[in-house]
Amino acid sequence: MATSTTQAAIAVAGLEKSYKDVHVLRGVDFEVERGSIFALLGSNGAGKTTIVNILSTLLKHDGGAAAVNGFDVASAAGDVRESISLTGQFAAVDEILTGRENLVLVARLRHLPNPGEIADGLLERFSLTEAGGRRTSTYSGGMRRRLDIAMSLIGNPPVIFLDEPTTGLDPEARLEVWGAVKDLAGAGTTVMLTTQTLDEAEHLADRIAILHEGRIIVNGTLAELKALLPPAKVEYVEKQPTLEDVYFAIVGGGAGGAGKGAATNREELS
Repeated sequence: MATSTTQAAIAVAGLEKSYKDVHVLRGVDFEVERGSIFALLGSNGAGKTTIVNILSTLLKHDGGAAAVNGFDVASAAGDVRESISLTGQFAAVDEILTGRENLVLVARLRHLPNPGEIADGLLERFSLTEAGGRRTSTYSGGMRRRLDIAMSLIGNPPVIFLDEPTTGLDPEARLEVWGAVKDLAGAGTTVMLTTQTLDEAEHLADRIAILHEGRIIVNGTLAELKALLPPAKVEYVEKQPTLEDVYFAIVGGGAGGAGKGAATNREELS
């Protein structure tokens, strides 16, 4: 697949994947602009991780095409791997080592010069300098996740995949990770994240795509997605629909009925 005419960091066209009779991806299309945060939103089993595994060359697709950083994931898998970093759902840090030692180890495995300087720079970037000399077994969930993301940046990959980056984290740790992700994009890294958490996509993403039953059923900015529904109104206050309202109105289901936020509610004064 040739590089997109828009020089997209990620370009996916007609992507298909099946496991025997189960069609997981049924012609997925999307592009991710360089230096942006793109959120792939969907429920369990929607195919989010399958897409990430295909884009990171861990899984072969059955049909369609995909390119990362201008390289086809099938014919130029080695170039794709040099262009990306992948962070899974759980932090992959060595608990016996200190935070700094984890970073130095990865830098050495990548045969980079000055691994100590690289480690120190990333510790400072992710506000972990004071904790750098401690074993990661003593780290909080948010600190471990930030260290995990820092490790994935060694070698300066232009594209990073975050597969449900805040799984299992408490609200405070989640905010720490959100800040780290925003900083990545601010420094020019392209971030593609998968999530089931609607407010995570709402807070982080420049563009949001909803994956449902193997297809992208909507793709746009938060404002564009909200514009799909009329504003909810009370007697004196106009309230815009949340991303949750948009999501359930489009895919159906949800506790208490889908898309209730789009209905017009009236409150009477007592």
